[in-house]
Amino acid sequence: MSWLINRRQFLYATGLLAVTPGIAQAQEHGVLEHGVADVYYEVLLRHTRWSETQFDETAGRYRRTDFGFAVVLGNAVLLTRGTYDAALAGVEKDVLKARTLATIRHFAASNVLAGGTEWGKTLFWDTTFQSYFVLAARLLWPDLDAQTRSHVETIARGQADYTTSLGTGNDPRSGGWTPNGLVGGHRGDTKLEEMGVYAQALAPGLAWHGDGPGWREAFGRWSRNEAGLPAADLANPALVDGVPISANTATNLHDTFIVENHGSFGPHYQEELWRTSGRNAVHFLLAGRPLPEVLTRQPNGELLWRTILANMSDAGEPLMPMVDDREHLYGRDVIPLAFRSTVLRDPMAARAEVALASRLLAYQAHPPTYRLAKFSGEAKYEPEARAELAISYLLHQLRPAPAPVSEQDFFTRASLTIDHGADPGLLTHQSTAAWAATVTKPGFTKFAWQPAHDDWLFTISGTTPMLLPAKAVTQRNTVVYQRVRDGFDGTASLLAFADGFAGTATLPTGTIVCALPAPGRVDVHNLAMPGILTGTRTYRSAAGTAVVRARETFRVDELTFPATTARHVRMVGVRPHPTYGYSVFDFDVNGDLARGKPATASSHDTGRTPAMATDGDPDTRWAVSRTDRGRADSWLAVDLGAEHR
Repeated sequence: MSWLINRRQFLYATGLLAVTPGIAQAQEHGVLEHGVADVYYEVLLRHTRWSETQFDETAGRYRRTDFGFAVVLGNAVLLTRGTYDAALAGVEKDVLKARTLATIRHFAASNVLAGGTEWGKTLFWDTTFQSYFVLAARLLWPDLDAQTRSHVETIARGQADYTTSLGTGNDPRSGGWTPNGLVGGHRGDTKLEEMGVYAQALAPGLAWHGDGPGWREAFGRWSRNEAGLPAADLANPALVDGVPISANTATNLHDTFIVENHGSFGPHYQEELWRTSGRNAVHFLLAGRPLPEVLTRQPNGELLWRTILANMSDAGEPLMPMVDDREHLYGRDVIPLAFRSTVLRDPMAARAEVALASRLLAYQAHPPTYRLAKFSGEAKYEPEARAELAISYLLHQLRPAPAPVSEQDFFTRASLTIDHGADPGLLTHQSTAAWAATVTKPGFTKFAWQPAHDDWLFTISGTTPMLLPAKAVTQRNTVVYQRVRDGFDGTASLLAFADGFAGTATLPTGTIVCALPAPGRVDVHNLAMPGILTGTRTYRSAAGTAVVRARETFRVDELTFPATTARHVRMVGVRPHPTYGYSVFDFDVNGDLARGKPATASSHDTGRTPAMATDGDPDTRWAVSRTDRGRADSWLAVDLGAEHR
């Protein structure tokens, strides 16, 4: 929902109704009382109802499509840890175990490194799922036959050898993916993630088999350069794993310790430093080997974390005023916090993790039920989220986290003003009461604001405008006030557009002030998600009050037409979602006439075929192809086999 704000309007954080804060506080209390690991275990149990949809009855194993077989890591944790609950999981433990072992046997043998042809060895992105796979096998090691164990060992060793043999060059199996050697890159698309993939490919070999020829040197070289920034590194004589940080050569960060990906500031990718580290660390910990020092003393890691804190929401997930395809991916945002809270013993990360964990069950219960990667991302993110949640559980079992700071203390410590400069186009102010940012990156212009750090209040991601004109900024003038120097925190900007000027200011109280050349737009979230978002929201400003009724369910359009007799039924779209186009979970015709009947469509996305709208499974869906997401008249049709009235 959206409305317009008049020019020179003064907006107040005080008096803005945040939705049911008592719910979140009660949930966080429950997490603190019972433990984050217990929440993760329950979420994994419930998620098994989704992961079982990846099982292919005919083949007798979990699917290869979108790396669906990576669900075996979550299965392995449930089978070897905690108290298994078949009622929550929707499958008996012995059935789950048999399916998991059969899948490990098959994919161990079909991996390229073990002599197969189906998958593996390719750095981008087979090695990510290979890491999960090897870990699952190690958890179930006593139950594996000798041949499968040999295959798993060959995979870990072979990947380390292959990655080391590449030196600093590209993987010829990975197409255009490249770390750009040890030079890296930071504008538009950081190479932090790519360098992390090289390190990640080496970790299972190092952890389970010790030092192979050149493995440790290669692991350290890629790991130390992941967050490389010459301006900081060249002046740093400190040693990490016996190597001076000044030997780093990569430039993967802007000099204000911010990461760009997909053409703009990408917190999801900035957290990749700890996401990769979590995947690597759990192998060493489970194998009983010491952690390489680079995992606990990451060059520039704490300064990158400081930037994340300066953009943190109340949900333990950073706010994302630019990139729009990685927001509200709660299941994918757990592992960076789990790594920092357990391995790095960070009480600030522990607080953020409690906040995120307290929302997971409510998030999981929201349609599509059981899933952990909703609202954005890619199909492979779902099995990946399960694997990363399993790793997060293991990290808490192996390295208990410290006591978290209070929420009040968290945002007091996180309070900061930063001007990241004209290139990143981000001026931020984190205060104890709110978060605000003036965004001037081309294509993302806005004055974003989230009172109470609520990541479900205003819609701010992607190209969605807020207050400022959605136009190019032709001149940018900014001032940053900092408490240590000026006695208070605040920001101010004067921005020029082709047809006028705008001014923004943020105050220590969390209040924002803006002078606009024309009425500005504000979009709000009105989705109802019991346990996270409930009730009606009231917004107050100098111009009056606006009440937004909570949307209790997805939109329902009722269309009336005369009864007719037909064999073929087709739905033709009128207005697609601006980002994702059309998606249908269940195409229902007069009860269950369409169940199991052949379906066709104008297009479909990978793993989202038309048949998934008539298969009777509430967790599968048809979706238009990515290239057709903007097409208004996309269609889905079903052949009922005979005429019906």
